Amino acid sequence: MKVPVALTIAGSDSGGGAGIQADLKTFAALGVHGTCAITAVTAQNTLYVRDIISIPPEIVMAQIDVVADDIEVDAAKTGMLHDPEIIELVRSEQNEHGFPLVVDPVIWAGSGDRLVTPAAEKKIVKSLIPISQVVTPNITEASVIADTLINSVKDMEEAARGIATLGSEVVVVKGGHLEATGDTIVDVMFHGGEITHFKKPKMEEPGTHGSGCSFAAAIAAYIAKGFESVEAVFHAEKFIDVAVGNPVMIGGGRKPVNPIFWLEIDAERWRVLNDLDEAVKRIESTNNFGEFIPEVRTNVGMALPTAKSVDDVAAVDGRIMNYHGQAKPLGRIRFGASSHIARIILAIMEHDPSMRAVINIKYSEEIIKACNELGLIVSTFDRSKEPEEVKKQEGKSLPWGVNIAIASIGRVPDIIFDRGGIGKEAMVRILAPSAKEAVEKAVKIIQKMKKK
Repeated sequence: MKVPVALTIAGSDSGGGAGIQADLKTFAALGVHGTCAITAVTAQNTLYVRDIISIPPEIVMAQIDVVADDIEVDAAKTGMLHDPEIIELVRSEQNEHGFPLVVDPVIWAGSGDRLVTPAAEKKIVKSLIPISQVVTPNITEASVIADTLINSVKDMEEAARGIATLGSEVVVVKGGHLEATGDTIVDVMFHGGEITHFKKPKMEEPGTHGSGCSFAAAIAAYIAKGFESVEAVFHAEKFIDVAVGNPVMIGGGRKPVNPIFWLEIDAERWRVLNDLDEAVKRIESTNNFGEFIPEVRTNVGMALPTAKSVDDVAAVDGRIMNYHGQAKPLGRIRFGASSHIARIILAIMEHDPSMRAVINIKYSEEIIKACNELGLIVSTFDRSKEPEEVKKQEGKSLPWGVNIAIASIGRVPDIIFDRGGIGKEAMVRILAPSAKEAVEKAVKIIQKMKKK
């Protein structure tokens, strides 16, 4: 089976956050073999660029040729091309070897330092964008290329249309620096006369250093894997959201993007599912656990460390029922199985991200007494005090209750219970960092009850 290969033609970042370092990490995370042609060496960190030295054009050409002569390059991307001679050389090499090209028209670093000469800037527009399959300018670069001011998403759309006339098949204008969109980031893609918006919430501390490099590299990686350009952009948008949202926490400036976290997601999903599987087996093997299952049944759920939605929380499909005193799961364990349990966990994680699991059991005063005797921290909320505006919103009641219970004691407890209300069964919810730990707390409560 052929290994997909991508080539990055870009500068080196001594801080390891952008340039070829970010590109090669991105290729590796997406299962693509990365090759490189270094165009410049920068002395930079997360705060600023101290110095730049260009690699002689003949050495850049030699790097591209020696790779392409021996290894079939399925796609390439460009980053920092400091001099006009390098840009013309890349154009010539692409024409000779014929690899699909993704152009990240790097002009300035995120720190504000200029990375290319004015002459090189003009050469990118004249010689490189016309041969690109995809071009990915940010709004500052798009303003220069399209020779227009960009102050709105509408301006981004017009700039994308203008850039497309230069010859690129797909244009993606990145809107991360556009203040007009408030708490939302909008990327604009133009292809075949159609406009597509990619919307995402702004993050408090994103990994912005190297994000443009990694995004273009991800597009090239997906093209190398056989995806069409537009499809590659869709996949790359999802990839970069993860990489930006889980930055490498180093340095005193902008935090570097983290492409490797993409691999960690699959590993963490397996860990969550495995933990839940063992937790459910523990429930099934505990005698008379079914006697503590409420009428609405029991469920146990656990979230990914970076959980943001219901789909990031795994639980038992159909919940767990009481069958003659024994607990029996009705379905398989999967992500997105329970919006009910997921909303509780997501609300808890807003206060303490380490508390990622919950199991519910039936309520009784004796159970709460047993919890206190075991030294568990207990809190509660009163459904009768739930505001009408909360009741009217689907899925808001339990997060409201969780927030009240946590606020009343100033911390995330082990137990959150309520005594029910009209049409609402009283319930005890057991919190823990993992599903296994939540179930072990439940088992200890059950064992305490049996001794009475």
